[in-house]
Amino acid sequence: MIKNLNLVVILVLMGWTSVSWSQATITGIVLDENDFPIPSVNVTVEKKNIGVVTDFDGKFSIEAERGDVLKFSYLGMQSQTITVMGSQPLTIAMQTDQMQLEDVVVVGYGTQKRADVTGAIGSVNNENFNKGLVTNPGQLLQGKVAGVNVSVVSGEPGATQDVIIRGVGSLRSGTTPLYVIDGFALDNSSTGVATNPLNFINSQDIEKIDVLKDASATAIYGSRGANGVIVITTKNGKTDKAQMDLSVTSGFSTLANKVDVFSADEFRQQVVAVGGTLDDGGANTDWQDELTRTAFSQNVNFSLSNTSDNFSYRASLGVNDQEGILKSNDLKLYSGRLNLMQKAFNDHLRVEYNLTANRIENSRADAQSIVGNMLQLNPTTPVYTNGKPTLLENMLNPFTREEIYSDEAVNNRILANIAPSIKIVKGLTYKLSLGVDYSSTNRDIQYKPYSLLEDYTNGSLNSIYTTNKNTLVENTLTYNFFKNKHNFTFLVGQTYQETYEEQKSFRMEGFSDNGVDPKYQDQIGGESTPTYMDTYAVKNELQSFFGRLNYIYNDKYLITATMRGDGSSKFGENNKYGYFPSVALGWNIMNEDFLSASSVVTNLKLRASWGKTGNQEIPSKITKLSYTDSKDDNDSYPINGDESSIEDYPYGTIFTRLANPDIQWEVSTQADIGLDFGFFNNRLTGTIDYFNKVSENILLEVTPADPVQPTDKYWTNIPDMEIKNSGVEFSLDYNGNFSNNFTFNIGGNISYTNNEVVDSPYEVLTTGAAQGAGQTDATINGNLNGEAIGSFYMQEFMGIGDDGLSILSDDRRVAGSALPDIIYAFYVNLKYKNFDLGINFNGVSGDKVYNHTAMSLFTKGLLASNFNTTDIVTQYENEDITNSNTVSTRYLEDGDFLRLNNTTLGYNLRPELLGMGDLIHNIRFSVTGQNLFVISKYSGFDPEINSNLTIDGIQTFGIDYFNYPKTRTLLFGLNISF
Repeated sequence: MIKNLNLVVILVLMGWTSVSWSQATITGIVLDENDFPIPSVNVTVEKKNIGVVTDFDGKFSIEAERGDVLKFSYLGMQSQTITVMGSQPLTIAMQTDQMQLEDVVVVGYGTQKRADVTGAIGSVNNENFNKGLVTNPGQLLQGKVAGVNVSVVSGEPGATQDVIIRGVGSLRSGTTPLYVIDGFALDNSSTGVATNPLNFINSQDIEKIDVLKDASATAIYGSRGANGVIVITTKNGKTDKAQMDLSVTSGFSTLANKVDVFSADEFRQQVVAVGGTLDDGGANTDWQDELTRTAFSQNVNFSLSNTSDNFSYRASLGVNDQEGILKSNDLKLYSGRLNLMQKAFNDHLRVEYNLTANRIENSRADAQSIVGNMLQLNPTTPVYTNGKPTLLENMLNPFTREEIYSDEAVNNRILANIAPSIKIVKGLTYKLSLGVDYSSTNRDIQYKPYSLLEDYTNGSLNSIYTTNKNTLVENTLTYNFFKNKHNFTFLVGQTYQETYEEQKSFRMEGFSDNGVDPKYQDQIGGESTPTYMDTYAVKNELQSFFGRLNYIYNDKYLITATMRGDGSSKFGENNKYGYFPSVALGWNIMNEDFLSASSVVTNLKLRASWGKTGNQEIPSKITKLSYTDSKDDNDSYPINGDESSIEDYPYGTIFTRLANPDIQWEVSTQADIGLDFGFFNNRLTGTIDYFNKVSENILLEVTPADPVQPTDKYWTNIPDMEIKNSGVEFSLDYNGNFSNNFTFNIGGNISYTNNEVVDSPYEVLTTGAAQGAGQTDATINGNLNGEAIGSFYMQEFMGIGDDGLSILSDDRRVAGSALPDIIYAFYVNLKYKNFDLGINFNGVSGDKVYNHTAMSLFTKGLLASNFNTTDIVTQYENEDITNSNTVSTRYLEDGDFLRLNNTTLGYNLRPELLGMGDLIHNIRFSVTGQNLFVISKYSGFDPEINSNLTIDGIQTFGIDYFNYPKTRTLLFGLNISF
């Protein structure tokens, strides 16, 4: 009986145990490699609809059965699984997944795993940036992201660049993308420095750049997202111990390519051959050599950083001293940055602080005049006569110009933002961001008095003072909710941004020739020094409300919905607010059961998106009425009857701008479908996207159809007019190895974009016009209905007639576009033991370049007058010296090119070989070449060109007008980490 009772008890206990283990509560804690708890780790029971998230102390509690498999996943960590064997508490130690960390994408007001992204976003980490002499972020990106055309259009240090994402979507000059640095949106207005306003960012401080391309990614920025968004993330402390990094580079730049003008001996022959009288100075001067130099550069950066559980910092100082190949041209950047992060109250409070302070000293040469001189001056004329610059007839010797001309600007800029965030309850975080970007610039452009040439006897001074201030206040609430297979992220926010720009300009003439620079002379004012003053001030405000929902089901199905409302002071009362929605869907196909066991497919995601974005890059005040007082023409008339001249007339009030409260935003509607893929354990990865972007409500300043109007022009949206951009982007990357010591990475990207202006009511909106005597305002290119922006519209050159003059077609025609159809890049990276080699190419195809420089300088008549030219003037023997150059296809050339943009050879020296392993982490030596060669048919300095001119606010593309020549650079670098 007792035995039977015991058996019954045992069976009951076994049954109780079985029942209890059918649904037990498993508890535990999740730690990182430093034994610190990790909050918000996803804990799921595989193959079951059960999941929880760790709390702020890294603890969790979940219902599971014996034999169940628990999966632990967290952004930036390697996922782990563990089989439930008992009820004892678990301690899970997660390891950092560096590959996954690099796959974190910065989106508007947050971050996402690459696998969860539904928009078209291209990312470049700092190890993949273009190396070498870099003065602004655009250079880091050239050729790195499909669909992003970064044109370095000038060889001047720190020159302005054209950055165009997925085609030109506006007729005006507002095609620059929005730049966001550590969450702070920059203003694209001029800071008073003639070079790129982004030069203040030290490229050595940049960790990563994310390019938001489609409307799903950019709609969160609403009225500023139509041209794409470039998000820059700066470096923070990474390691759990103090680290210091020192980098030093030094190198030199030379003229990359000469224009093939006549040598002195050829010149002597050709002047006589065309019927001119040779003015032989007896020299053999190569003016391109004489007026350029070997330009030296030095770049020194030092940083120190550290991180711990609750605090991290990184501080850096940098000096970039770069000479231009034209004399009297230098750019110096002094930069300092401090990034801090502090956590408190068990990570409930987190404060991030970013500060950058910079000083730019920019000395510029009179580049257009110097470029004209180096190509046109008589090569038989000596540079110096009796130790002084040779006097030239009716023009300055360029060496004299260097002595009397200067253009110097000093810019001081501070960008600071602080962002405290509070975890209110589990999953809910409030974040406040406060930021200010302040800039002030003093620029002096002067000519010293020069009595030997009439136009320069008095000297001149133009002093320009510019102040910019950009303040930002943002409030956001983010709520993360995870239950079972459902993952929600809600974001709502409000921002207020105010920008202010002020400029005062004073021009004075008539200074004493006393050896003192005009800017240092005291005699200002009076009849001998007439003064002209110009001032303006602009304040703009932008208030916004936005929200975003991200939903993920079972790591397979993704949806993102965004809405933003922007209110801008730039627009009229009737259209003060604009609304910009977007929606995107994603399907992680690789997580489906039919692919989960695949050894070939490791990533496969289909994306589709639609949305609207805006463009508020328009002049301020254009919706408001403006008038002035005047006595010109018919603006005034006599009232008293005793007036003897117009000076006695009273001032009349006239309109200078009409009010238009109905002006609307330019709006771009974009659809995108894309596929991300990875094969063979992600050795082969890539993306392919098709996009279609339509911009409407095109805003222009136009001439009224009715000639009887109070003003010559007025601002309005053009009804029905559209700008269409559609295309395909493709990128591919492969990582492989020949052995354990020899690895390689090869890849590239290519994009095709079709640009078209549709339903334009105008025959042609001129974007580029000729300049110079007898040529001014003749149309070179423009916007025509049914054609691409920047289409060259001109007469066809058909040869030289019997009279020795040009034969041109009767009508103008479209002869190509300044915008390339195809942009592409490819690269090879090799690593063998401690050596590495990176080679980067980029190119474009399908565009044209108008050689305005050749049209202005290279004529047979000028050659006969002892000005140098190229052999273009000898192509037609019967061409008469009286034949003048006019705008025609004679000077329109192919702009296709392939460039070896960047090559770096590096060697990592192990510090232990020097007996310094305990002190130094790494020593790296490198040699970098930039712009090593270009394959092109273009006859000018470089086919990647643009004069950055505008006509009535409409931007110009593809015209070479005495542009600053490109350089070839060789740099030597040393990096030490300790």
